[in-house]
Amino acid sequence: MKTYSVLLLSILIVFGTLAGCAPFGWSDEKSSASAPFYLPIGAALIGELPPKNNVVEQAIEAYTHTELQFEWIPMSAYDDKLRLMIAAGELPKLIKLGYAPVYIATIKDGQFWELGPLLKDYPHLSALDNQYYKNISVEGRIYGVPIIRDFGRATIQYRKDWFDRLGLEVPITLEDWYRVVRALTLEDPDGNGKQDTYGMVLEKKYNQDVSSILTRISVSQGGPNKWLVENGHFTPEFMTKPFFDTMKLFRRLYKENLINSDFVVVDTNETTKIYDSGRAGIQISGGNVQTWLDKLTKTVPDAIVDVALLTGPGGIRLPGEAGNAGFLAIPKDSVKTLEEVEKILDFLNKLFEPPMQTVITKGVEGRHWADRGDYTEVLNRTLDLKEVKPYRDLLPFLADDQSSIKPSLQPELYLKNQKIGQVNRAYIVENPALTLESDTYREKGKELETIILDAETKFIMGMIDEEGWNAELAKWKQAGGDQMSLEYERSL
Repeated sequence: MKTYSVLLLSILIVFGTLAGCAPFGWSDEKSSASAPFYLPIGAALIGELPPKNNVVEQAIEAYTHTELQFEWIPMSAYDDKLRLMIAAGELPKLIKLGYAPVYIATIKDGQFWELGPLLKDYPHLSALDNQYYKNISVEGRIYGVPIIRDFGRATIQYRKDWFDRLGLEVPITLEDWYRVVRALTLEDPDGNGKQDTYGMVLEKKYNQDVSSILTRISVSQGGPNKWLVENGHFTPEFMTKPFFDTMKLFRRLYKENLINSDFVVVDTNETTKIYDSGRAGIQISGGNVQTWLDKLTKTVPDAIVDVALLTGPGGIRLPGEAGNAGFLAIPKDSVKTLEEVEKILDFLNKLFEPPMQTVITKGVEGRHWADRGDYTEVLNRTLDLKEVKPYRDLLPFLADDQSSIKPSLQPELYLKNQKIGQVNRAYIVENPALTLESDTYREKGKELETIILDAETKFIMGMIDEEGWNAELAKWKQAGGDQMSLEYERSL
């Protein structure tokens, strides 16, 4: 405890230095005898579980005068767990939601506090680009604070050492993708004399949400992002030729055993382990490729990975995203008063102040990073992944868009990925229905989505042919798909 106390004191002194303000910027408030505000938070976990009450949590608690209790839920089980918590009325005071039909319906049922009219009293929250709020609004109202992300994140990440060994190029056409995945699977890219690698590994949510690999590759090939709008008429992506051609690619890969046959049951954690252990060679990801390299080199010290723009026959082209990884909302079941809502907003507002952005982005000085004058340097990338990344994934931070904290000295690969992220913004294809209203989507969105997601999987696995696929499309239309398209047209 003594070590942590000394460390925490040094953290807070540094806060003042980095922020260009007096240390202990919260001193007036903290000098009061009030007890810390108890704030349980429902959190999606990607990667390792951080140590309980670690120094990052302590730093956030000290600055915001809170007692935090994070309930970490693996991302692969998050939606199921959250639905149970909502049904049981057992949500924490602050919870991460996604912009999905089930949550939108819950919001419309009045189970969460509307925050829009209150934001003006919180300078950092109200200063955010309005587009971030617009993309999480429900019927024009704001019910959360976005966990901000870039609007165009998809990149191709690949084992450059394997590509060089086999003479491969980064894929552009669908045929390129087939050749690359085939070679990485069958031509012994790691040179161990065994056929024990995959070109690409899929997980059970391969076709869902903004990270759908079908959408990402289809868009790169000229397809729309979720919906095509022509002459005011809305057509879903899965009824377009680029998307169908992309499905045929994966059907071919599956038939020839070039992707993992168990993809319908494995989750992200399992597929990540395959990539991190050096058994797969290419993926499309929204994360920074440096994270993959840091984990991979523990198993394959001489591994080389690289990152490239998502490019198709027509040039760089990728799906635009909502600019968030979900949003933090306040349930009415667990937060009964406006006074409590304001305390939570105050906590979120403080997270955007430079000292907190430093902790969320970099961790704690002396443990996770060092001050090198004009920049900071990561001291231990493994510790950063274990103790800092979970909070970076969960809490709002502005990443490269903030000038109030010192830049980090990062490896060349990390910076290359960052630069691609900036370039991506000029080439994103927007989802035209992202914030449009549809009663059918709210009431039947999950059912309609399930029809298509299942049909895509059946087609890829060869359980249905093109005729069967068309039958599934007809089923989707009759179940409400046509009505949803009409409602989008009317709300455009």
